[in-house]
Amino acid sequence: MNSEELKQLENDLWAAADNLRANTDLKSTEYATPVLGLIFLKFADNNYRKVEVAINKEFKKLSGTRREKPISHIAIAKCGFYLPDHARYDYLLKLPEQEDVAKKIKEAMLAIEKHKSELDGVLPKDEYVQLTRTDKGIPAQLLKSFSNIPPDAGGDVFGKIYEFFLGKFALSEGQKGGEFFTPTSVVRLMVEIIEPYKGTVYDPACGSGGMFVQSQHFVAQHYDQDQLYVYGQEKTLDTVKLAKMNLVVNGLRGEIRQANSYAEDPFNGLDKFDYVMANPPFNVDDVPIATVEGDPRFNRYGIPRKKTKVKKSEAGKETVPNANYLWINLFASSIKQNGRAALVMANSASDARHSEADIRQSLIEKNLIYAMLTLPSNMFYTVTLPATLWFFDKAKPDERILFIDARNIFTQIDRAHREFNAAHIENLSIISKLHRGNRQAFVELIDRYFAEGMAVLLENEQQVKPVREQLLAVLDDEQGKLAVDELLAQWQGLSELQNRYNDYVSGQKETDIGIINSRQQALRTAFDPFFEGLHSGLKQLDKRVRQHEKLKLEATKAAGKRASTARNIKELKEVLEQLHQKVKNAESYYKHIHWLQARFPSAEYEDVTGLCKLATVAEVKEQDYSLNPGRYVGVVIEEDGKTEEEFVSELITLNEEYIALFEESEKLKSVIISNVASITGEGE
Repeated sequence: MNSEELKQLENDLWAAADNLRANTDLKSTEYATPVLGLIFLKFADNNYRKVEVAINKEFKKLSGTRREKPISHIAIAKCGFYLPDHARYDYLLKLPEQEDVAKKIKEAMLAIEKHKSELDGVLPKDEYVQLTRTDKGIPAQLLKSFSNIPPDAGGDVFGKIYEFFLGKFALSEGQKGGEFFTPTSVVRLMVEIIEPYKGTVYDPACGSGGMFVQSQHFVAQHYDQDQLYVYGQEKTLDTVKLAKMNLVVNGLRGEIRQANSYAEDPFNGLDKFDYVMANPPFNVDDVPIATVEGDPRFNRYGIPRKKTKVKKSEAGKETVPNANYLWINLFASSIKQNGRAALVMANSASDARHSEADIRQSLIEKNLIYAMLTLPSNMFYTVTLPATLWFFDKAKPDERILFIDARNIFTQIDRAHREFNAAHIENLSIISKLHRGNRQAFVELIDRYFAEGMAVLLENEQQVKPVREQLLAVLDDEQGKLAVDELLAQWQGLSELQNRYNDYVSGQKETDIGIINSRQQALRTAFDPFFEGLHSGLKQLDKRVRQHEKLKLEATKAAGKRASTARNIKELKEVLEQLHQKVKNAESYYKHIHWLQARFPSAEYEDVTGLCKLATVAEVKEQDYSLNPGRYVGVVIEEDGKTEEEFVSELITLNEEYIALFEESEKLKSVIISNVASITGEGE
């Protein structure tokens, strides 16, 4: 789902929760269950619809032959589940008012479970009957609320909904247990770095199953065939049900079990899995030592213990000071000989002292730590706790540890939340790929940025001439026309750039990475003056608009045409803002190219101050075996790249804007004072 669709879904979820709050007996922590059931139905229906023609075609082809099969068997083979007609979303949505909709939803859920043993007892059923105690129309209202989810919507939507309800209605409960939904962008980065392309994936604290969904997406994006099998365990039954629904609706193969990972090992996971991924609960301090000290999953690299001696009266009742290193132990001991792992962990674990420091030293000396990546703050929906990503690799290329500091790489969603955008994920994960020697991935990423940037530029070029007419309709003086034509002249350079890009593409049969990289750098350099010219032209237009606005307002004020002039100026500003945005959208791809080429000019890994560092074990030992990336990568003071003349010019432009705003505010102030005086009669 794109950002607009997700925003609409959040609005629908809020409206549904509001309905449940006002018209049912449910507590706020119970809102998610009936909503998630209907979301499951909707997504299952969307996915079923994609293969429905193929299902019916095969069923018809085999009917009456010796290979005849029930349609349910064919459906399960093609999409993982079967939806009979009375379990289709549209059927339920269009039921007559006199029908018992709650009963029909229950029948639909039972029918789905009947043909999918993994869902037996998982889907909500009686919950919809309970909703009708005071208002029988609520189930139908909820069905309508989610009927507009697009047919092509995908991704870890169940995780998003889980995140929403946890953040809005179960915040305190989730934080008490140190449990936080892992943002999709963080999971995607974890997946891109450990690259789980085939084999088994294990999550010992799987929550809604988001790690599995993103692993599947990675495979779909980079490989032809899904060869993953997932294993997940979660202590809360309701969340286990949610994860099972998530697996089914996304077509994942695997098992989810209810289990407390400290005390239970339902999959006999020691040295078993190809990949392990999780966001375990942070800073849990009440796990009994007796529960874990005899378990090789937790004691292979040492058990975290309190630094003070245990009193005799507390013998046998000792708990770990902090369970963070139990999870770290579990990850290191669950992967196979060539396995990889990624986990989210509180920043404090990177420098933890005493027994935790001993465990960390052991992991480092046994060459298990592949990389450490510090996340920006405010990445999590329900908490501002800073976190670090830990990466394990039992087949590391050498003993060094890759440190990445990503604290300053993010997109601000709103005042309290941040995320990685798609380019951030690509740019950060390419550091690991270069470290592994995959230079091809680097040049392919640059290629993709070029292709996408060029596509945006060519699309914008088609819109520039119509925009010119809109501008000239308002900027009707000679200076205004000149400013518009100067901007159009800058766009003329695009044809030359397109030719250079086409020449580059035609020469892509070259296999030498160094030669390709050199050509990419030359191509990017050619685009720099093009964007400089566009920005210069837009600045001139901005300046002309402000001057035009001031002159027109003064000239028309006495004639009573201020409202019309203001409306025209507003339209002009909107057109200019659109132009600005189009140029920025195109330029963003070339900024990513510049960011990568400036840091890795040879298309090879190298240490970059303030971003990444490959540290030897000796260097880590000098830092008391700290795994805090900030200790290794250093700090860089970013330059804005402007000359003194450019800075002064920009300052003058900003000052002119401020003056215009101040003048406008004075005019508004006079109008307000005059109007208030007129209403109150104080001016008479």
